[in-house]
Amino acid sequence: MNRITVVEAADLRFPTSRELDGSDAMNPEPDYSATYVTVRTSAGDEGYGLAFTVGRGNEVQVSAVRALARLVVGLPLDEVLADLGAFTRRLTGDSQLRWLGPEKGVIHMAAAAVVNAVWDLYGRREGKPVWRLLAEMSPEQLVALVDFRYLRDALTEDEALRILRDAEPGRAERRKHLREHGYPAYTTTPGWLGYTDEKLVRLAKKAVAEGFTQLKLKVGGDPADDLRRLRLVRETVGTGVRIAIDANQVWGVPRAIARLEPFKPFDPYWIEEPTSPDDILGHAEIRRAMAPVKVATGEHCHNQVMVKQFLQAGAIDILQLDASRVAGVTENVAILLLAAKFGIPVCPHAGGVGLCEMVQHLAMFDYVAVSGTTEDRTIEYVDHLHRHFTAPVRIRRGHYLAPEEPGLGARLHPASEADHRYPEGPVWASNADGRSASSRHSSMEGA
Repeated sequence: MNRITVVEAADLRFPTSRELDGSDAMNPEPDYSATYVTVRTSAGDEGYGLAFTVGRGNEVQVSAVRALARLVVGLPLDEVLADLGAFTRRLTGDSQLRWLGPEKGVIHMAAAAVVNAVWDLYGRREGKPVWRLLAEMSPEQLVALVDFRYLRDALTEDEALRILRDAEPGRAERRKHLREHGYPAYTTTPGWLGYTDEKLVRLAKKAVAEGFTQLKLKVGGDPADDLRRLRLVRETVGTGVRIAIDANQVWGVPRAIARLEPFKPFDPYWIEEPTSPDDILGHAEIRRAMAPVKVATGEHCHNQVMVKQFLQAGAIDILQLDASRVAGVTENVAILLLAAKFGIPVCPHAGGVGLCEMVQHLAMFDYVAVSGTTEDRTIEYVDHLHRHFTAPVRIRRGHYLAPEEPGLGARLHPASEADHRYPEGPVWASNADGRSASSRHSSMEGA
């Protein structure tokens, strides 16, 4: 019998702090990192997943994966793949490990890395990209993935089946359209907080020339600097390009409203994470105050219950699900169904290492089999670190091209994995003190 024999976790870190790639108000000098998981079976099957972090603490995430491994090693693969909903609940519902969450934080992200690795293995075994694997499942199979225990006050099994059945007739046509035209993308590449004005303008011009119709700018630093940078971007790209802004959680609610008001003349499309990602009612208050500017959040939503409450409270206009914050592909199916029930567009977060590669599958599945539309939907794109993956994202004229390679896209080149292991990999061993810039400095604006 083919059984899972290995669940391996590696601490991989990329020194993005050296060029301030990824810098924002909450993470001024991040080192984009991955708890990189490999799942192997006795028959030679392999799957790859990861949980994204920004440097320090990645070793804790690795330890959490190792704590979950004992729940996985020895399981018959066919039984796991026949009921991935039950497999996910096995990881998130363990009676002792659950105390560390429940269903939130490091242990839940560890579950995401393992769950995503198993979905990747499934796609590889079937010879299909995961978006297509999902989009070819029946409504009944998809509903069986979802744990409805805490959702039924917002979404029932019958409602989920109705959403999926209503989308069935157009699946083939949308799949064809996706392969021909891709899925809309927006880029954060120009807008990192640590970039100079010259670099900001140069990269904004480049992005528009490459076909992007939406850019994102990090804010939350000095108020005058924020306003100047937003003005520069608007002058650079004109009125025909959307500009989203992202505060990365640094403000309290009253301060967020006060800080955002001067931005309105520059027509920001959305404000992302204007306050604590846990503050559902705070987001709702900011949304009322800032209309017609949209409020977006979701990359730090712990689980589907929190997403449910954001939607029930009318607290957001845009849902930014994340590939590895909740319990991977499986829980994100539930989140996509919730968003469809409430009519809220999903614009996935994809700013970290490997996130673009993974999250595109969720958005494309949503288009083909759930929401049936790309209107006001777009996937975040950043242009660094893709070369380290064996199946990197492909962008053409501001659109993600549908991946055709089997799996979820999280597999790294073996050389990249070896080079970026922390702290022994050559990238880190070459540092005199073995530490990154982000381990020596930290700062954030007060709330």
